[in-house]
Amino acid sequence: MTGHEVDRAVKNQLRTLSKENAEGVAQHLVMVAELLDVEPEAALAHAETAVRRAGRVPAAREALGLVAYRLGDWARALGEFRTVRRLSGSSHLLPLMVDCERALGRHDKALELAQSEEANNLAIDDRVELAIVVSGIRRDLGQLDAAAAGLSDLVRRINPNRPSAARLFYAYADAKLAAGDPDAARDWFARAADADHELTTDAAERLEELDGVDVTDLLGDEDDDDRGFEAAPEH
Repeated sequence: MTGHEVDRAVKNQLRTLSKENAEGVAQHLVMVAELLDVEPEAALAHAETAVRRAGRVPAAREALGLVAYRLGDWARALGEFRTVRRLSGSSHLLPLMVDCERALGRHDKALELAQSEEANNLAIDDRVELAIVVSGIRRDLGQLDAAAAGLSDLVRRINPNRPSAARLFYAYADAKLAAGDPDAARDWFARAADADHELTTDAAERLEELDGVDVTDLLGDEDDDDRGFEAAPEH
């Protein structure tokens, strides 16, 4: 990793550092991105090093916040996201901040933050993520109809080709199912499956469950048969 892989916005942030330090921090940020989904503990070490070397660079603090979020360290993640907002003036992490408040059991605080003026200025994909989080909070509180209603406007206005559309359709389908409307749930799981080109959800499987389809894993059966010939354990 050379560090040149970071995007232009991050490079601009790193210009406040010396050339040598900027290159080193960039390399650590690239490693965070590479390791976040596979070795989050290793990603944490790189993120912490980046913050030690560039504590006032928003991208470094965001990287540490994202790793903490992935590890379920909600309080630390929230603290880092707040720092990013203060340093950058951007509210793009608001959905994650609301989700951290939810995870910490502070549902009222989460809803208050979700309804702040900052939320009105979010980009469409960030608004989708925020709406999904708020729907989850409503379900936590037993407000099942409200959980679905809070997504109803967005699902009908979003372009199905947007990256966030599949997740939005899926969340709406799940909320409608929880609210006792399986017919609507089936429709929106189908739309989620159609929009989910990257296979980021299990919408197709949920649709099959609602249709009562029992999929047989033939390869799995072969594996089971092979294991049947193994020696039985001694007692």
